[in-house]
Amino acid sequence: MPVTIYHNPACGTSRNTLAMIRASGEEPDVIEYLKTPPSREQLIALINAMGVKVRDLLREKGTPYAELGLGDPKWTDDQLIEAMLVHPILINRPIVVTGKGARLCRPSELVLDLLDHPVASFTKEDGEVVSSPA
Repeated sequence: MPVTIYHNPACGTSRNTLAMIRASGEEPDVIEYLKTPPSREQLIALINAMGVKVRDLLREKGTPYAELGLGDPKWTDDQLIEAMLVHPILINRPIVVTGKGARLCRPSELVLDLLDHPVASFTKEDGEVVSSPA
């Protein structure tokens, strides 16, 4: 199964995750989800594949989260999904899908155990060195 990353090139975590994937020898299918947002069905499938709650995928920083009042528990999962579809910036990133599973890769090194051949160590943009799980 090919590797897919739902990517935002303006996000350092997303850039580091993409670099780790490429360093492992994979050339992923890169979906810039702000330009090409997932459909409702794709978003629901990603949430189910990751095994997370809809609310866990919401991004607060740099989004209309607060102004839309999305922190209020009154919102149903369907309403939160609709908000993410209308405002894709609300979808936290990067999401990576491989044959080993799907995951929100925050921090970026969470991608390492999704890869068949992760690098032993990787230096992030900020100079932090991370190591592949043993």
